[in-house]
This record gives sequence, structure tokens and C-alpha cells, in this order.
Amino acid sequence: MPTVHPKTAYASTPAQRVAFLGLGVMGWPMAAHVALAGHEVTVYNRTAAKADDWVQAMHGRGLTRVRQAATPRAAAEGAAFVMACVGNDDDLRSVVLGPDGALAGMAPEAVFVDHTTASAEVARELYAAARAHACHFVDAPVSGGQAGAENGQLTIMCGGDAAPFERARPVMLAYARAVTLLGDSGCGQLAKMVNQICIAGLVQGLAEGIAFGQRAGLDMKRVLEVIGKGAAQSWQMDNRGATMIDDRFDFGFAVDWMRKDLGLVLDEARRNGARLPVTALVDQFYADVQAMGGGRWDTSSLIRRLR
Repeated sequence: MPTVHPKTAYASTPAQRVAFLGLGVMGWPMAAHVALAGHEVTVYNRTAAKADDWVQAMHGRGLTRVRQAATPRAAAEGAAFVMACVGNDDDLRSVVLGPDGALAGMAPEAVFVDHTTASAEVARELYAAARAHACHFVDAPVSGGQAGAENGQLTIMCGGDAAPFERARPVMLAYARAVTLLGDSGCGQLAKMVNQICIAGLVQGLAEGIAFGQRAGLDMKRVLEVIGKGAAQSWQMDNRGATMIDDRFDFGFAVDWMRKDLGLVLDEARRNGARLPVTALVDQFYADVQAMGGGRWDTSSLIRRLR
């Protein structure tokens, strides 16, 4: 089960009834932070045993205002906020729509906050569905990876209406360090696409720099220590440079997930006419890593192609 490192202090906010749908490597610690912040939390997971494990883990921390539900609808009943972190557009629709979906159980004015990295198109679709039920929908993809979720230090990019966003923001701050509304429905997902475009190019550049330096016989850990104090510095260099040099990739944000995200990016680019030659190329490089058996390796494994 994912590790959860409680924050030094959680925001002092009135306790809310919160549902959390999806307890993967991100959702598990995010839901735990909500419970640790003092909220009443009901969880749903497609594999019910994982939801039971989560509840037992929270009981082990002395948290008793937690339970699991058999369906998204049952989890959402009575909740002021419903958070979700699932796999893709279809997974998201499956927990939101239909007779057992969350919307069927949500009270008027309740807010659904979606942390899935999904398409802007599905965000707008579900926003419209929520409004038809007199509820609210905020697309809120996250950046910071598993470590950010475990430490409660995620960055959240949001799209939707201002009033429900402001209501949901204090709950999101249980597992985030920054929560920002960037525009109308879909804008959070579009901002996450920008994030992934930037990361793809940075990781490839770092991979090429390290591979070049190693071929040249340089002590690359010392080199990164030096250039990391200058214009080449980045989060990727600080957090992945040493592990790339050591050829360690059994952690972090998986290549399979990055390819899913870049697929969303390239689909959106085809719709809006954006030219993304480097992103398209790096996506194919990640396909090479998958073919090498590295689908679950961290995205920094791009360097494996160069060795």
C-alpha cells in the first residue's frame, strides 16, 4: 500500500462529508490526507478489497470516521464533495454516469472534483451532466506524482465555475500545496497537457545530456551538481538526474501513464491545430521504452534508449 506522510499542519476548516473514488497509487494517499485533515470520508474502489484495506489502514491511524461503499452512487450520497482519481476517460464516465454513478447519488449543489488526467472533452461533457443534475463539476488534474500525493504536496490545475471551486479548494489543500482555477471547464485538463509537454522535452534533453557526458568520460554526478546551479537546473535534474546515472527506474511516474497523457495531448493538438513536433517524437521514444519492457519504469528511463 502507498505510504502516507502526514502534513505538519492541516488547514483549519470545518469538517465535511467527502467521497473519494479510486484508491490507486495517487488516490490512496490523497484520500488518507482528507481523513487526516478531519473530514468524514467514504471511499469507493473498483476492487472492493483495496477499499477495505484503506479503511483498515485509517483505523490503524486512529481515524474512525471512514467507511467504504459498494458503488460510486452509495459513496456520494450525503457528501458535500466527491473526489475522483481514476485511470482514463472511460473509467471516469463509469464512476460518474449511470444508475450506480456518483451523480445519481449527489445532492443538489454538491461538487464533483475530478483529479484524473483525462481529456478536456470529457471534462466538458461531465460538467454539463453535473449541471443537469443541479450539481457542480471541477476538472482538477494534479502534478507531483506519487511522492507529491504521499506528502500532500500536489499542484492542482482546475477548470470550472469559481464558486464551487472556492468551496472545494480547502478540501483539496489537504493533499496539495497549490490549487489554482485557470478558467472554464476543461482548462484544468488543458493546463495538465501543457505540463506534460514541458516534462517530455525536459526529460529527453536531460537523458541526452547525461548520455553525452558519460560517453565523453565525465563524472556526471559532479557535472549535474555544477550545472544544476545554473540555467540548466530543473525539477527533473534535481530529482531524477542521479537515478538516471545509476540506471534506476523502478519508481515514479510510469511510462505507460505518460504515453496515455501524451496521447491526450496529441489528440487535442489535432483538434486545435497546435504543432508539437518534439512532443510527438518523444512519445515515440516512450513507445520504444515500452517495447523494451519498460512500461512500468519511471519516465526518466528515456535514457535507456541511448545506452
